[in-house]
Amino acid sequence: MFSLTGAEISHFLLAMGCLLAMAHLLGFLVERVYIPRVIGEVAAGLVLGPTLLGHFFPEAFQWLFLGFPMEDKLFGLLYQFGLLMLMFCSGLKFQTHFNKEDIKITSALVIGATIPAFIVGWFAADIFNLSPYLGTADNPLALKIVIAVSIAITSIPVISKIFIDLGIMQTRFAKIVIACAGIHDILLWVALGFATSIASQGGVFTAGIAFKSIGISFGFIIGTFVVGYFLFKRMTIIKQNLLFRSSNLGYFLFIMFMLSSLAGNLHVETIFGALLAGIVAKFALPKAISERLEQGVTNISFSWFIPIYFATVGLQLDLVKHFDPLFFFGYFLFATLTQTLAVYITSRFIKQDHLTSFNLGVAINNRGGPGIVLSSVAYTAGIINQEFFAILVMLALITSWIPGTWLRIVVNKGWRLMPGDENLIPHKINEDDKIRSINQSG
Repeated sequence: MFSLTGAEISHFLLAMGCLLAMAHLLGFLVERVYIPRVIGEVAAGLVLGPTLLGHFFPEAFQWLFLGFPMEDKLFGLLYQFGLLMLMFCSGLKFQTHFNKEDIKITSALVIGATIPAFIVGWFAADIFNLSPYLGTADNPLALKIVIAVSIAITSIPVISKIFIDLGIMQTRFAKIVIACAGIHDILLWVALGFATSIASQGGVFTAGIAFKSIGISFGFIIGTFVVGYFLFKRMTIIKQNLLFRSSNLGYFLFIMFMLSSLAGNLHVETIFGALLAGIVAKFALPKAISERLEQGVTNISFSWFIPIYFATVGLQLDLVKHFDPLFFFGYFLFATLTQTLAVYITSRFIKQDHLTSFNLGVAINNRGGPGIVLSSVAYTAGIINQEFFAILVMLALITSWIPGTWLRIVVNKGWRLMPGDENLIPHKINEDDKIRSINQSG
């Protein structure tokens, strides 16, 4: 009970170590050519998975990742932990301080980027012939919702990393984009929760099921904010909180696991609990503690759990057998133009200049981690099949690449990101700088 043989442990550690090393190596290499790290991490799974290793050396792939009966379950467990940690980290990146003008712009962008893109995405299911991409749940309504979400979703972790790499995280532009992405995605996670709920009902859809699912999701959000804010604000830094005193990080991980478990038991996606735990911690805790928490969670998550998560996504893809490049190109153009135009038109409507509007449209059209999470959850729930899973993952990866390239051009040419960011001086810190600093101090 609760044990593996020595040979199984050794085998799993070898496979996990190879996958983790490849994820970090390819992530590092793609960053050298200004590509988001997540693309390299997923590519690690493509290299070691069915797409390359499994295609040319199928016996080696089977031996490495399916070498004993429970190995796939162990990778599945790490995959889920990585997903939870990614969402927790995303919640900790929410912005908490805005002036009235920023609130006005953010609110307009949330509405303008979500509703039109969602509506267009909804009707896209009728434009494209998507019946071949239905999953085992065989639920066209759930598939429609997933398509709409895939058009409108935005990535906090990837766009935040791009801003940090470019040294513009302190700008007004970055604050508005991250806030927009966060609020935006909460609404879309509710929609995804509804999709997985009706998929689990065996295709049965009634108004009662719809109201129940959406009501539970919003009830969970409101309850978590109210109760969680009170608990974090009043009961964290007190003498009687022995768990916090014994381990600050352990305390917050406990809260995150409990909220995720509660979400799962309420038939809300478990990742929603992790996301809300991070958001509430960011809002309720003193700045010094929330920053220390974010640093601690980031160190372990981005060193181990999150790279393994993205690499495992790559392991599940077989781009040789289950990928249609022509369909992907059409879907990519459709999704990108829809989202970018929705944001651009909204920004122009609130009297932002052309360059600012385009910058916002490109930055928000970045699906990254949440796009991959969407595809993972939808695939696991049987809403989509492996072919569409590959399409959505590739859509997330390519749309994560574009904002980094465009914003780098804007910064390097000295163009203004948006009003309020004039005379921008980027503040870049990277690992090479840290190494040089250590060598010089030594």
